[in-house]
Amino acid sequence: MNIRILSSSPLVGPALKQLGADFPELCVAPFRSIAWRMALPTAEALIGLLSEPLGEADLDLMPRLRVIGTYSVGVNHLPLEACKERGIQVVSTPGVLTDATADLALALLLAVSRRVAEGEALVRSAQWKGWAPDQLLGTGLNNKVCGILGSGPIGRAFAKRVWALGMKPAFWDRDGKGLPVDFGPGLARRLPLEELLPQSAVLSLHCPLTPETRGLLDGRKLARLPQGALVINTARGGILDEPALMDLLARGHLGGVGLDVYEGEPALHPGWLEAPRAVLLPHLGSATVETREAMAELLCKGVARALGGSC
Repeated sequence: MNIRILSSSPLVGPALKQLGADFPELCVAPFRSIAWRMALPTAEALIGLLSEPLGEADLDLMPRLRVIGTYSVGVNHLPLEACKERGIQVVSTPGVLTDATADLALALLLAVSRRVAEGEALVRSAQWKGWAPDQLLGTGLNNKVCGILGSGPIGRAFAKRVWALGMKPAFWDRDGKGLPVDFGPGLARRLPLEELLPQSAVLSLHCPLTPETRGLLDGRKLARLPQGALVINTARGGILDEPALMDLLARGHLGGVGLDVYEGEPALHPGWLEAPRAVLLPHLGSATVETREAMAELLCKGVARALGGSC
């Protein structure tokens, strides 16, 4: 039969099954497998993952394509201009992963500042000799500035969380209009990047990867962070210069790094495997059952609407 909807993967929860009930011409086939390629000529909808980049050449193989649904909030892995030119709608999952991602960023911050990974490794090594006054001393957060890149929903949700720890949130974003950011419990300053960095005892990334933000934090900018600063990234790997980040960490300028995303992931710069005071996670930002089910439901409903149906 002709494949009308092609998904590269099952999704968490019942939403994809329901979509298949409404559109029986649905096929699940691994990305770039033979079955996936064979379905392209008739596919009107394509559902994929953040880790499955598409190019304009892929669109050439799908003359009937009307909608691409991505199981993510980010769309930097898709050829957006080519989609726009061809009238292909792009459906993503904004909003529903805000709290889960902000929670994970907070978990990384606490793990880095209190050296949780090192502490667990010490206990598991069977070399722990008991409490000591100077053992694995961490960094306090109360009354310090937390610089937040991006004033969207996730950035504001993270600000609310660090405010509860006694930190002082301050923002940079692409608008740069200088107006305060309302993050719920209060208002936070919006600063130029060159002014924000030297004040930030913590710098947390929550902006999308765009041509403007790619490489935004190069070695020169990262070096403007104060001695002992902590860097947290749950946004996208390409926003910062990873080798420069590793160098500042190895030289002791930075106090720690917590990463959930990497440039070129799942490939990892080998330097991270030896990096001191770094907590590394495998892109878990939205990884709760509730969030992934909500993402699937939002995605499938959007695809159904684009095809003129309901889900």
